[in-house]
Amino acid sequence: MITDFHTHIFPEKIAAAAIDKLSRAAHIRPFLDASAASLLSSMEQSGVGRSILLPVATAARQVEKLNDSAAILNERYADPGSGKPRLLSFGAMHPDFEGWKNELSRMRELGLKGFKLHPLYQEKNIDDISYLRIFERAAELDLIVLTHAGYDIGYPGVVHCSPQMCRHVCEEIGPFKFILAHMGGWRNWDEVPELLADTGACIDTAFSTEEFPPLPDGYWDDKSTAMLDAEESIKIIRAFGSDHVLFGTDSPWSDQKQSLEFMKKLPLSREELDNILCNNAERLLG
Repeated sequence: MITDFHTHIFPEKIAAAAIDKLSRAAHIRPFLDASAASLLSSMEQSGVGRSILLPVATAARQVEKLNDSAAILNERYADPGSGKPRLLSFGAMHPDFEGWKNELSRMRELGLKGFKLHPLYQEKNIDDISYLRIFERAAELDLIVLTHAGYDIGYPGVVHCSPQMCRHVCEEIGPFKFILAHMGGWRNWDEVPELLADTGACIDTAFSTEEFPPLPDGYWDDKSTAMLDAEESIKIIRAFGSDHVLFGTDSPWSDQKQSLEFMKKLPLSREELDNILCNNAERLLG
């Protein structure tokens, strides 16, 4: 089953307003309307069998509600036959949430496989002690931690999750299920192989290979959202090994079909491609 390990949806009542606000901030247009229905339709058209939903807590007060909502979504989209829901939601955590330790245990009780962090939105460096204590407990509970890594298209020049910071995390915590989005660090790609390939961390391919029209003058120094080409992508994949790379799109910000076609055109063996599209997700999710 092809798994897209990095997608986002919003509740139907707020999806239109939320996606409009985010697209204006980032100066890009979404490919979908960020509803569950549009994501399921995209999956049908692209051949993606399962999408992992990644909610983000931008404030500590949102954590419990987001985790409750994730559990409800997983129950709604459960497949009694295969046991593999087409939409599988992770939970959310925030470094300022006071009840973090109990909430991580509650995630396990709710059946959540892991949680998403976004250090830029949460305004803390990924190697801050408030994150490190969360990672230590997540490792004990065998929870997956997926974090935004590198820059963010909506915040030029600001980074709270650099390759150096991620390496520090791995050195402090040791081996755990740690996934760095956007090929290890969006627009930090030159540093990623040397600093992170030997840490045991995984990376996803989300929002790293598509091309977008130039952004407004002065928004980025090069006035574009230049992404990784095939040669650059293969360099990073080979550095980590195909068993540490997960297919992801960041839908609705990237097109699942287009992203999947890009991966299939890379000079990868059948085994390597299967690892990235299917096997690694199965192993991590259990």
